[in-house]
Amino acid sequence: MESNIKTLGAVMIGFSLILLFVLTFIKINTDNSNALLCDTFTKNNWDMTQCPAHKSNTSWMILLAFGIGFLILGSGLYMLFFHKSIAHEAKKEFKLIDLSKMSEEEKNIYSIIKGNSGSVYQSDIIKGTGFSKVKTTRILDKLESGDIIERKRRGMTNIIVLK
Repeated sequence: MESNIKTLGAVMIGFSLILLFVLTFIKINTDNSNALLCDTFTKNNWDMTQCPAHKSNTSWMILLAFGIGFLILGSGLYMLFFHKSIAHEAKKEFKLIDLSKMSEEEKNIYSIIKGNSGSVYQSDIIKGTGFSKVKTTRILDKLESGDIIERKRRGMTNIIVLK
């Protein structure tokens, strides 16, 4: 996941640099054309307010395109150098547990919690194990007394968190 974001950032940087390079040549060409038009109007003593170069919105559109190019460049730089994956931040080191002292049922519940980044709803444990509510509660009581998990009340349910 992390490498996909970095790859996307590199692609965005490449695309934006190409876009900005092409826009630079378009801007130079447009400026030269507009200067030629203005020179023609000046040499012929025509009214400058009628010059098509002064009525065109092209330079505003080019300016907007430059802004978009720099926005893409900034986003790409952020993704490549500064972005931290949510999964990377959520990855947490849990304290070492001696699994040999646990029953198979406790190991089963422990693995479900650990497999869900260290926190899971109690109802999901019941669904995942197929144990009754009472049996699940008793096993969680034992794990909590062993300082392996912590229960946090959330409305009508509990969230089980590894310590």
